[in-house]
Amino acid sequence: MLDGDAALSGKWQALTPLARNEWICWTISAKQEATRQKRRTRLREEVLDGKKRPCCWPGCPHRRESARKWVDA
Repeated sequence: MLDGDAALSGKWQALTPLARNEWICWTISAKQEATRQKRRTRLREEVLDGKKRPCCWPGCPHRRESARKWVDA
């Protein structure tokens, strides 16, 4: 996704490792491929606009013990 997109690559590298992880987890946590593709598109647009984290998302479920059942399923 970053290959050949210098603007996105620069913005991506400026994010903290935790912020990058939040974007990645948000993107891959979608169950349907169509939703993952929409999220990749939105990730690109929003990171280029300067957003640091995905909006309105409670965070990576693998970090919360109560949500592990959804990740491990």
